Amino acid sequence: MNVDNIVVIGGGQAAAVAIRTLRRRGYDGAIVLVCEEPVRPYQRPPLSKEYLTHGDEEGLFLLPEDWTDAQRVEVRTGVRASKISADDRAVLLEDGTILPADRILIATGGTPRRLHDAEGERIVHLRTKADADALRSRLQPGTRLIVVGAGFIGAEIASSARALGAHVTILEAGPAPLQRVLGTRLGQACAQMHHDAGVDLRLDFQVTGLEEDGDEVVVSSPEGRLVADVVVVGIGIVPNVDVAVSSGIAVDNGIVVDEHCRTSMPHVYAAGDVANHFHPLYGEHIRVEHFDNASKQASAAANNMIGRETVYADPHWFWSDQYGANLQFVGHADVDGAEPILRGTPGDETWGAFFLDEHQRLTAAFAVNGAEDIMVARELIAAQVPVDPRVLTDQTAPLMDLLEQM
Repeated sequence: MNVDNIVVIGGGQAAAVAIRTLRRRGYDGAIVLVCEEPVRPYQRPPLSKEYLTHGDEEGLFLLPEDWTDAQRVEVRTGVRASKISADDRAVLLEDGTILPADRILIATGGTPRRLHDAEGERIVHLRTKADADALRSRLQPGTRLIVVGAGFIGAEIASSARALGAHVTILEAGPAPLQRVLGTRLGQACAQMHHDAGVDLRLDFQVTGLEEDGDEVVVSSPEGRLVADVVVVGIGIVPNVDVAVSSGIAVDNGIVVDEHCRTSMPHVYAAGDVANHFHPLYGEHIRVEHFDNASKQASAAANNMIGRETVYADPHWFWSDQYGANLQFVGHADVDGAEPILRGTPGDETWGAFFLDEHQRLTAAFAVNGAEDIMVARELIAAQVPVDPRVLTDQTAPLMDLLEQM
């Protein structure tokens, strides 16, 4: 396999992991990284947590200049890739530059969904470092903050804002926080964390309008108007597929890729939030917007680009830190169609829930302050072996025992 030039499009976790993997695996050819943002790749998870509260850049950036110089990685920031030509094996940039590319990785992530096309300095969509900087500048003791959306981003921002002394209201359209991920029952159990932290959590709340009015933001709803100093909209992202569409690459809720992270165009791969990946463990295409998924997919894609055939089949895993508690979820399940098996009592300092299929095999698990249980669950899900539900419910029985029975 002759691979002399690799172009990576994107400036986040997936792009950085892919480049580091290529060099670790011995690839010695040219690497060009194309970043639309004017800064080098950085981690996004801290933007709603540590970086939002403290503004500390320590460890934030993923590919420091001294490392890319030593590894001969060319980094182009503030430029956008407009098209990929399979016939020419090249990437065309919007500034007219043509980059030769024997292999290409698209890791363009996503753009925050807008609400009623509302824009303004006091209406924030947290996705970039600049967004976090702008939000932090407005969060002070007594600031009236409204967060639209009680998913992971919304909950983490609410937690950080409370730590900074802001008054926080969360408006959630569904019946529970994290309902799409955890299901209604477990999501309702997590609502107590918001209440205990002094957050005004309003469920089944419909926002009909959002606009700036001088130094305030007005949120309209059938229940009346709410006024805030700043509003954060956290209702998910739209995958950035423009370069794929313009290049004729298959797109369906993201860029469609197989288990090797290959797109419909030869020699072009995709990974991270933008990739709608066929997951062998689940037998379906799934697009996931989480850190671990981006890292694992990027590593698999990098290996495949240089001939090291790799299937990405790890169970999905993600975490969130809220109000001093650590929440983790692993796997994939019909969370509202299946009854979870509880380990402990929701609301306790430590508790968890498990989902089994009809063959008593673990499909997903959720835990509050239960990192070890999630670690065991990941292995059980990957192994696809039957599990004794009695062990799952018995908090005195170490889950590690289940691994020894495999």
